[in-house]
Amino acid sequence: MSALLPAEFADLEPYAADWCLAAEPDRWAKRLDSTMEEMKAFYDVCFPRAEEAIAYCDKFDLDDLPDDAKNLLHLLFSFALVSYPIEVWNQPLPIDTGSARLDRIREPRL
Repeated sequence: MSALLPAEFADLEPYAADWCLAAEPDRWAKRLDSTMEEMKAFYDVCFPRAEEAIAYCDKFDLDDLPDDAKNLLHLLFSFALVSYPIEVWNQPLPIDTGSARLDRIREPRL
């Protein structure tokens, strides 16, 4: 299997297949389907590399991202999505939201 991420981020590769998700609904579903332990493991590996990963992606024009950099950006989006359950709520769902739900009908432009 070929690498999904730039070689400089090989340490994040074990998480790439699961967390390099292009669509926000897919990232949300992955977060809800993951245990806190799984999210914490992903978070702990990504957190120390996040600034470097952002700087790497910033070297490219957003419309001309190579595939491996685009995957890294998607991984960063997933990292941001798991940060709240890990840092704030200590659970996958937002606290006190009951059955509230927000479905985005359009994806942000990438």
